[in-house]
Amino acid sequence: MTGRRHAPRLREPSGPAATGDNNNDNNEEAQPSQSSQYLSLPSSPTSFRRPRIMSRRPSNSEGAPDERTSLLGGPPRTSRIRIASAHGSPRVPHLSRNQSYADSVKSHRHHSRANSWGSRLIQAIGDRQESYGGIADSKGSLYPDDRVWYDQFTSTDWVHDSIADAYRVKALRSRKDFWGRVYVLFDGAQGWILSALVGFIVAVLAYAVNVSEATVFDFKDGYCARGWLINEKACCPHGDCTDWRDWGDVLNGFPFGKNTTEWLVYMIMVILLSVASCLLALTTKTVVPSAYRLTTLDENLAAENAHGADHDNDDGTNISPRHSYVDEQGSSSDNAPMIYYSAAGSGVAEVRVILSGFVLHGFLGLKTLLIKTLGLILSVASGLSLGKEGPYVHIATCVGNIACRLFSKYDRNDAKRREVLSAAAAAGVAVAFGAPLGGVLFGLEEVAYFFPAKTLFRTFFCCITAALTLKFLNPYGTHKIVMFQVRYLVDWEYFEIGSFILVGVLGGAAGALFIKASRRWAKTFRRIPVIKAYPLLEVVLVAFVTGLIGYWNMFTKLPVAKLLYNLAAPCDDLDNNLENLGLCPESIEKIPPVLWNLLMAFLIKGFLTIITFGIKVPAGIYVPSMVVGGLMGRSIGHMVQWWVMATPSWGVWGTCSATSATCIQPGVYGLIAAGSTMCGVTRLSVTLAVILFELTGSLDYVLPFSLAILVAKWTADAIEPLSIYDLLTEMNSYPFLNNKHKPIFTSELADIVPRVRKERIIDISTSPVVPAMSLRTKLEMLHRAGELDGGLPIIRHGILVGLIPAPDLEYALDNLQDEGSSLCLMASVPTIDDSDDGMPDPTDFTPYIDPAPVALDIRSPMDLVYECFVKLGLRYICILRDGKYAGMTHKKTFVKYMRELEEKEGRM
Repeated sequence: MTGRRHAPRLREPSGPAATGDNNNDNNEEAQPSQSSQYLSLPSSPTSFRRPRIMSRRPSNSEGAPDERTSLLGGPPRTSRIRIASAHGSPRVPHLSRNQSYADSVKSHRHHSRANSWGSRLIQAIGDRQESYGGIADSKGSLYPDDRVWYDQFTSTDWVHDSIADAYRVKALRSRKDFWGRVYVLFDGAQGWILSALVGFIVAVLAYAVNVSEATVFDFKDGYCARGWLINEKACCPHGDCTDWRDWGDVLNGFPFGKNTTEWLVYMIMVILLSVASCLLALTTKTVVPSAYRLTTLDENLAAENAHGADHDNDDGTNISPRHSYVDEQGSSSDNAPMIYYSAAGSGVAEVRVILSGFVLHGFLGLKTLLIKTLGLILSVASGLSLGKEGPYVHIATCVGNIACRLFSKYDRNDAKRREVLSAAAAAGVAVAFGAPLGGVLFGLEEVAYFFPAKTLFRTFFCCITAALTLKFLNPYGTHKIVMFQVRYLVDWEYFEIGSFILVGVLGGAAGALFIKASRRWAKTFRRIPVIKAYPLLEVVLVAFVTGLIGYWNMFTKLPVAKLLYNLAAPCDDLDNNLENLGLCPESIEKIPPVLWNLLMAFLIKGFLTIITFGIKVPAGIYVPSMVVGGLMGRSIGHMVQWWVMATPSWGVWGTCSATSATCIQPGVYGLIAAGSTMCGVTRLSVTLAVILFELTGSLDYVLPFSLAILVAKWTADAIEPLSIYDLLTEMNSYPFLNNKHKPIFTSELADIVPRVRKERIIDISTSPVVPAMSLRTKLEMLHRAGELDGGLPIIRHGILVGLIPAPDLEYALDNLQDEGSSLCLMASVPTIDDSDDGMPDPTDFTPYIDPAPVALDIRSPMDLVYECFVKLGLRYICILRDGKYAGMTHKKTFVKYMRELEEKEGRM
């Protein structure tokens, strides 16, 4: 007991332990130590927070970056406290493990550190260096007791977050004085304040993007003589005018003639804007050490699986994310590191994973927000076959994450934070499509993992706030919040139901085939070494091809949003927003040329969308997929129109043929096919039906929209089971448990239980004290298995008596001065410490122990295991056999089992 009795005493950490914006901040303005290449790897919760104690591991503050290097290098920066340990941090001695005072009014230290609300505002939008903040400067802090519980690629402890918030609220409501009651009211209003603030800011950003990209887009064709910042539509609202000057006229046709010169300027602008957008996105490059054993972390779909991708292999051969594994011959078994760019792509897949409780650093910080917003303006303005609606979801979620820093209630609790993030993601869809109801349903159907009634109502409030703000800002000058809002004044006929079903089938098939084509393109072209090594080269090639073949077709040259509006809008001579595309044939002879143009545009746009998806620029897939479907649907509409006009005597047409086929509205077919194709790509169903309804503002077409989308989803699921975001999630090896698709389980928990190994347990049968070196060895065994968020069960005579989480154990070990000789107390015993100085004993690990870990019998059905992981958000489950400990299964192990099961079902 000498090691315990004479260990130096540290003052007890008051207040909660820290976690953070665990998936989120991008450590925005920090400069990378190696030419803007960030090294994203999880560090010890205290590996950079030991100003008063010695670490057993050598520092890596100098020298070349390696597996232990901080994410940005340089000295530790300021971090702020977050939420208590997953299973209890050191606290007031008389409290039990569950009596956490995280974020409570009794946590005096948090008040002094939170400072004023104005200070929190400055910190929220300032250069905030946090470990969890994405590409963070690992765990540096001015406060040595701060702890970060959610490392990169670990899972959130939902149970603890709920318990911590419950004790915070209880402590808050215990104040019966006047100001206590006021603070209770203010605490309840914080969620509404954040929802309104997020909705407002998201709408302002959407307005800025819409206005800016429209102006920059028109620069490729010319400029307005009345002002450079005026786009063509605002310059000439009634058609051709002398104020708008094409580049061919400006250069007087020099040097290749008017048409060729205009094309060359267009090509150069497309490439320059695409390159600028790509260079911005590349500044968010993050290198993931090969020890993570993941596959690709972006939308290129091309990275090969790393060898030994089993995160949960119980043989201990996997590499710790902090320790390179070297075999007996001294050769490293690490694979090449993997790379992702947080500002590239749409970000919807990552937002969905983050909201499910998976920690993904670097996707929701201020730097990502700014770079993605600027890059999105340039990428959309370049004319590439991409959209801005998907990235709006990512941008809005970044806004929600940053806004959470204003209130500690959300800033320190990861589960509470996700309530705001869900509302923010929905607001992104609301401003993208002008559909607040569709945004709420999008949050419910696609991104949100847990959506209680309170979150639903706040999401609705956030979406309405965003839509109203955008309405007042009037970005398009039409007093509409989206450019392609349409009105259908003529009702549909009964004989068109068959055509609507056909359009739904073709749209769903097109969406599913797009997924297959994108995957095939990625596995062939993007695996060319030079393309894989230089993403900028691919962007240049795609921009060149887009300008080369897209310029000459009047449909593909238009912006995707404007093209979709023209494809979906009815023929109305009074609508001055329509382009002169010849989409309103007045006689049967004029229909075939329109069909030919639409078919060529469908092939070109489909090909460009396939090769564009996944390049390293901010890009969405929603509207491009809708445009491809709209071209196909408009063609089918004109075919039906031609059929009715060619056979006017058929009785099935009723009075339709007597009106020169005006009862057939090809725009309806275009919009239905657009929604069906997007359904095939994303597998959204009810959300899309509501969005289409809100775009048309007509109850008459709710049934055709719903019928077509229903058929489209059935068709797409039959051709390709995965949506585009399911595919990205699976290829990225995220431990994402899909709570909407449960496999058929016929097995028991015993099928995934590894054998019990003494290196994976803490046996206190003979003594409640355990050598610290032994605990360190066991901890590193967990790290080698990739279980940074795992834990070590505590066993006494074969009975499970507790569990200590890996982050807690590492924190406790790092606080020991002499780890080599210290003995650590792992069970409550009558006190043997005669000291009355009131200081905690650093070798007493009992405050970190969870005395009641969730445990199931080994014969439990796998359906029960699934429900525990999905509904409770557990990281791990202990397993018992006849009341005695029989093993432990981790969430990642269960995810792997589910994927193997789904693959087996797919092959049957």
